[in-house]
Amino acid sequence: MSQFFSDSIFWVEIEKVHPNPFQPRKEFDESKLRELADSIRQYGILQPMVVTRNETVKPDGGLLVEYELISGERRLRASKIAGLSQVPVLIRSSQETDQIKLELAIIENLQREDLNCVDRAKAFQRLVEEFHFKHAQIGLKVGRSREYVTNSLRILMLPEHMLTGLSEGKISEGHTRPLLMLADRKEEQEVLFKEIYYKKLTVREAELTARKIAVERARNKESIPDPEIAELEGKLSEKFGTRVHIETKQSGGKITIDFFSKDDLEAILKMVNEKQSLGANSMLNNHAAKVGDISEEMARIEKEEAPLMDDRSLEEKKKQEEEEEMYSVRNFTL
Repeated sequence: MSQFFSDSIFWVEIEKVHPNPFQPRKEFDESKLRELADSIRQYGILQPMVVTRNETVKPDGGLLVEYELISGERRLRASKIAGLSQVPVLIRSSQETDQIKLELAIIENLQREDLNCVDRAKAFQRLVEEFHFKHAQIGLKVGRSREYVTNSLRILMLPEHMLTGLSEGKISEGHTRPLLMLADRKEEQEVLFKEIYYKKLTVREAELTARKIAVERARNKESIPDPEIAELEGKLSEKFGTRVHIETKQSGGKITIDFFSKDDLEAILKMVNEKQSLGANSMLNNHAAKVGDISEEMARIEKEEAPLMDDRSLEEKKKQEEEEEMYSVRNFTL
């Protein structure tokens, strides 16, 4: 009977067909589904779906028959959009293991190149964790090399928001290599991700940036960086939410602040201006206090120690000198 099911095509009610719980693919392009639905309306389903048949006894003694997809979820979704009431299926033995279901789902998607790299990596991860497959074994199952499987799994080392961006096509699979080069430098990795996203860096440009960061890090280790400068860089990076680099020289130095958009630039300038305003107010207050102290000191000096100002005219001064000379002791004799 199982051989009969495997070799024959049956038409079953579409509402009785349920998705494969082991389906590795999570993202389905709605526009492409509509295109497939239009094709199905015109030409029908050219390739049957593969399912398993599950029978359940009802409380009233009747038999409930349902089907679980092994492959063909995209065709099932498009068929529902097209309004079909029945779909063609190949029925495989209900004894198929969860492992076989997952393997077939992965292989089907890989053959059609329908899996994005994140879904593919998560599918490989399930084979490793749930069924204890080696990377080489997975490679044999899907017709790929062991290195291909290993590199696919490494993608999952990225933070979740980067994986989301990868799934949504905001960055490409090629961009994951330079990002993974900075796996032990989370701040630098985040900055590079923003640069790829906002500045539309190519894979080559992203790799050059990652290598440059790695080289700078190596040089810093060799030159034993100033811990105070490193701490300041960390505080400024945390404050501005971007990469900040302080370069010191024999006399002075410079600060480099990266930004990724006009909004980022405006936010940084706003924070800088707020700091300047606070600093200016503090300086003004200090200045006012100092001016007050100076004024008090000058008043004290003028009151206690400063000589009186001589505001007489030249004639008055000359007359005073003549009178003093006239009555001087030198002009009198005994």
